[in-house]
Amino acid sequence: MPKQRWSNERMRVAALLRGMRIDAGMTQVEVADHTDLTQSELSRMETGERSIELHEIAQICRACGGSLVSLAEQFENSVGD
Repeated sequence: MPKQRWSNERMRVAALLRGMRIDAGMTQVEVADHTDLTQSELSRMETGERSIELHEIAQICRACGGSLVSLAEQFENSVGD
């Protein structure tokens, strides 16, 4: 798979997670308090500087009151945008 495509997909996941956090009215610090992640890690994830593992995505979704399934659906719907 070409690197650029992978990078674009990681950025799409990052943007969806950031949007979920903002929609929940939470700061990175608040999300970090509800996960095994630090605020710094969340920041790097949201900017695409750090890759994100599936269990981390699930933790972030739960902390924001969302679901992994919902995020996956949003990701699939954003393909081609």
